[in-house]
Amino acid sequence: MKSILYFLPLFILTTFISCNDDETPQIVEETGPLEASIQQNVSYGNDGQQVYDVYLPANRSIDKTKVIILVHGGGWVEGDKADINEFISLIQQNNPNHAIVNMNYRLAVIPSTPAFPNQFLDVDAVINKLTNERETLQILPEFGLIGLSAGAHISLQYDSVYDTDDQVKFVADIVGPCDFTDPFYANDPNFNLALGIFVDESQYPPNTDFAVALSPALQVSANTSPTIMFYGNQDELVPLTNGETLNTALETNEITHQYTVYDGGHGNWNPTQFEDVEAKLTAFIHAHLAIQ
Repeated sequence: MKSILYFLPLFILTTFISCNDDETPQIVEETGPLEASIQQNVSYGNDGQQVYDVYLPANRSIDKTKVIILVHGGGWVEGDKADINEFISLIQQNNPNHAIVNMNYRLAVIPSTPAFPNQFLDVDAVINKLTNERETLQILPEFGLIGLSAGAHISLQYDSVYDTDDQVKFVADIVGPCDFTDPFYANDPNFNLALGIFVDESQYPPNTDFAVALSPALQVSANTSPTIMFYGNQDELVPLTNGETLNTALETNEITHQYTVYDGGHGNWNPTQFEDVEAKLTAFIHAHLAIQ
């Protein structure tokens, strides 16, 4: 005679199914905390330049792990995400529970590849891809943008014009050009020529004033995200008046912001000043992209 233990498992399984024919038993697999992970040169478009690196923290989850996106500079025509790799460990040290994305975007090539709106749309494509993959990556699709120089311009413009779903929670602007109507640019015939070449006019309404339309300081509204700004008072590439115009626009629209001016040029500041950038930026991230 077979032991009752032989039939017991079959009896339990049969009883369960007969009592609930419409439901399939669910097997729940227990998994431990996720380990930190790095994915490099993840493609987000058809162009070879449309790639990013993503740094995922340990113990991340879709309920809490928000994302910081880095946008490099280079005058819209050059530069690479590798140029700012040194910032990754620094951000991880101060924000260990955030995911970090370091992105490339399509660089302008005259006359074949325009900068605008391509580079704004590239930020949008990165955010959309990360949002769509939030369960796989285990991230919460809320974002902060940290841009340097041209990357700051791209970040500011994206936030005020393209972020219709309010997924961007803050922007850090490090020496970003943001007002092309400034006499510094408007009175430079070479810059105006370049601006015209950089734009895909077919993507904008007829008779668009591109100096205005592409100036983030002139696009600020009540929907603009909290913004932290860092400028140099001896910058030969981006005049301090750009920072002042943006600061005034943020004040007028009652947007939370911080504005710091250093003695120095286009980001070539001394170690004490960079420590100040680090401290202020870390506090701003904790305030506006907090991990609960």
